[in-house]
Amino acid sequence: MTVDLAEIAEGRRLRALFAARGADIVRADILQPADRLLDLYGEDIRARAYVTGDPLRGEMMLRPDFTVPVVMAHLASGAASGRYAYAGKVFRKQETDPDRPVEYEQAGYEVIGGGDPVAADAEVFVAIKEGLGDLPVAATIGDLGILTAAVRGLRTSEARKAALMRHVWRPGRFRTLLDRFAGRVAPDPARQRLLAMDDPLEEAGPFIGLRGRNEIEERIARLRAEAAEPPLPQGDIAAIDAILALRETAPNVLSALRDIAMDLSEIGGAVDRLARRLDALSARGVDVAALAMEGGFGRSMLEYYDGFVFGFSGVTRPDLPPVATGGRYDALVSVLGRDVPAVGGMIRPARCLALRAGGRA
Repeated sequence: MTVDLAEIAEGRRLRALFAARGADIVRADILQPADRLLDLYGEDIRARAYVTGDPLRGEMMLRPDFTVPVVMAHLASGAASGRYAYAGKVFRKQETDPDRPVEYEQAGYEVIGGGDPVAADAEVFVAIKEGLGDLPVAATIGDLGILTAAVRGLRTSEARKAALMRHVWRPGRFRTLLDRFAGRVAPDPARQRLLAMDDPLEEAGPFIGLRGRNEIEERIARLRAEAAEPPLPQGDIAAIDAILALRETAPNVLSALRDIAMDLSEIGGAVDRLARRLDALSARGVDVAALAMEGGFGRSMLEYYDGFVFGFSGVTRPDLPPVATGGRYDALVSVLGRDVPAVGGMIRPARCLALRAGGRA
């Protein structure tokens, strides 16, 4: 892999801009403990990351992202809040496109802690926007907190809600589950026969593998409980569908969400936060009236985003993936040991250069 000095220089330029905002520069190790990243990102990251072994440190991973190392640096500092900037390479396997790079520069800005998460959302969005300068890009925002609030408000079992929450970031699987819970999908005959048996394991033969009889029986009991659940109310399904279908300017999406909240009150708090966020963005000079928003935006981004999300795409290069993305990840910091708000964004320097030059990155 050749060293692209222009890409490195662009990353450092961006890092300097973020540092000028008062951010501390973080220089994270390229090799990160794999167990920590797997716990936080899930096993899905293993298929995309480069994993190796160390005789003393155990399983290690080439840095797939900067967010976790930045959060760990913040927690180690003991500071109540902080702003951080970084630039450097991340490493990701590419499964379908051999022309896409497996290592590339990333530059970012993170705000952790502080007393006003909505103001921090606006601050990070504007920092990324200003880092992109006069590049021909268009922004889209979303709010995964609204979708997750809607799921929590469904009139169904906690087990079903938990299943849907696990797959919020996997749109296809989420839709399959939603359709099944709504009764839109015919039950699987083989599963139905299995659940109808008094003892499905009576003629199962010897147990092979790590799962014992008790674990299998517990799984069967959960499947039976699920099969006995009534279908999700059509009104709840309609509310979820309406949220996911929203694609308009942010003020129009806010108006539509307020209408949906009349029937699904559980999203009311998240909708109020969205309104305050749009005010905060407007106060920082963002033309909110022209800002695009999608109800399902961010569901194919990193799985740890759990609230406000955003992306900037090239207007003149629609073939390029997003030039910059970001979002809120409070839950990730909580898992790492502190209940503090956190939001960040990152820019891909190579895509900035490609937009300027008309090339591929």
